[in-house]
Amino acid sequence: MGLQTLDWVTLSLYFALIMGVAWWVIRKRKDTAADYFLAGRNLGWWLVGASIFASNIGSEHLVGLAGTGATDGVAMAHYELHAWCLLVLAWVFVPFYARSLVFTMPEFLERRFSSHSRYVLSIVSLITFVVSKMAVGIFAGGVVFATLLPEVHLHLAGLEVNSFWIGSVLVIVLTGLYTMLGGLRAVAYNDAIQVVILVLGSAVLTIYGLVKLGGWDQLRALCGSDMFNLWKPLIPPGVEGTWAPVMIKDVAGQVVKQAWYFNGYYPWLGMLFCAPIIGLWYWCTDQYIVQRALAAPDERTARRGSIFAGILKLLPVYLFIIPGMIAYALAKSGKVPGLEVMVSPDGSPIPHQAQAAFPLMVKHMLPAGLRGLVVAGLLSALMSSLAGVFNAASTLITVDLYSKWKSRASQHQIVRAGRIATAVMVFIALMWIPVIQGGRGLYNYLQAVQGYLAPPIFVVFFFGVFWKRLNAKGCLWALIVGFTLGLSRMLVDTPVSLGLFGYADAARTIANGYPEGSFLWIVNNIYFQYFSVLITIVSIVVMVAVSYLTREPDYEKIKSLAYGTSTDDDRRRTRASWDWRDLLGSAIVLAFILAAYLYFRG
Repeated sequence: MGLQTLDWVTLSLYFALIMGVAWWVIRKRKDTAADYFLAGRNLGWWLVGASIFASNIGSEHLVGLAGTGATDGVAMAHYELHAWCLLVLAWVFVPFYARSLVFTMPEFLERRFSSHSRYVLSIVSLITFVVSKMAVGIFAGGVVFATLLPEVHLHLAGLEVNSFWIGSVLVIVLTGLYTMLGGLRAVAYNDAIQVVILVLGSAVLTIYGLVKLGGWDQLRALCGSDMFNLWKPLIPPGVEGTWAPVMIKDVAGQVVKQAWYFNGYYPWLGMLFCAPIIGLWYWCTDQYIVQRALAAPDERTARRGSIFAGILKLLPVYLFIIPGMIAYALAKSGKVPGLEVMVSPDGSPIPHQAQAAFPLMVKHMLPAGLRGLVVAGLLSALMSSLAGVFNAASTLITVDLYSKWKSRASQHQIVRAGRIATAVMVFIALMWIPVIQGGRGLYNYLQAVQGYLAPPIFVVFFFGVFWKRLNAKGCLWALIVGFTLGLSRMLVDTPVSLGLFGYADAARTIANGYPEGSFLWIVNNIYFQYFSVLITIVSIVVMVAVSYLTREPDYEKIKSLAYGTSTDDDRRRTRASWDWRDLLGSAIVLAFILAAYLYFRG
């Protein structure tokens, strides 16, 4: 069942509201870098928190996370319970960021270490934006449109353009329009609206699905205790998950493609060490997230906004993973026609079909009107996450690269350069989508890419703040060596993800084109979490060794940029910036995380 008139009315009202807010912001804008990239540094704490949350909760959650809920249950909730990482941002890093008054994370790295480190981090951050955040967001937008409006096609120059590509491009154009014109202020205000729509829409879908299913007890009975086991990844070595082949057949029953999917069991060592590394990098050092905290007027506002974002971050387990599980249970029970494509005859989930669990529920279960509201929530997630990455990318390109190359550029030229750079980044991201289409599941792709690129950034920021003896040369070589390892692994994996070397037929299958037992085969088959931990260890060793083999830094130049160089005045200002309300908010986050781990035990 497609969208009906009432749904289109709801969506029209949503777009009118978004563009209205954007126009209001554009009329108030100032044509300066501070206003365009950091909203004039005057966002309130609730705007900071809502914008951080909205930027994080993007299409990879609605499509990818709900899909993992339908196949693996609550296993991926480990990543979503990383709300505690926002407390690390609030209490550990916000004081240093607030004192430095930087525009970007690479700029902070320059002040702590050197300009060379700034350039390396800027370029790698842009690569990360393209291959993960931009491409994944665009791809997931296409999945949503392809599921909800499969009949939409265009014929251009003899080529048939399906709803997947129409949806992807449409999301980019609409989001890019208000982002390029209004900057971070337009992004932040629209994020606040989109958070409300997103949470309301997802809650409606969850409640409606539970009612249709027959309640929480029915969900547990149909899914089984294994899908309710958050501790499933923490299993003995040797029993952890493997990549299993799935034969995709055409209507005649002929095998046309082989896809590879993870069976849901994550090695406990990987979850114990790799997941926190990725989480702390993302929430504490990634420009995409931290830019909102930088837009706060002072340390108190930035900290309080980060804690508020941590409270909001507790919601995805219940708004995205649980709906995915509900979709699987409804498909298994046959209570909602149209969802049966998600399960095989024996009742087990089909991974590549389950990827569309969320939009499938919207399409086949909700009545007109409510369907439009939830689709608005879907679009909210797609647009808010893309808007955030567009603005973060333009900030990096403009502040860290363009303004350095053209030191005499006017404020107007700087803002214009950011807009042009964003358009180029979007085009590159479109070219990367086939890699994700051929990969091993949307959410797993995202975690793998981040696992390869995050470790050296995590190392230089955390060790740089806590260890004042580490110097610029140690930082630079840690980044170079770590990124070389990560990018090399991506280059090895990409041909396999694209299926360039693999084939499948009814009689014989292979995992990839690398000869079994060869060096490239070994590299490609090392589980991504283990490889991520390896990159982290190598980066730490390089940073410490090079730092101690070379001259120690000038501590006067890095004053207030590390704990060992903080002044008494720094500590007094930080202590004056928080009170019991900040402690209570942090305690709430930790209490809910503990409650989730205690409840989801199978």
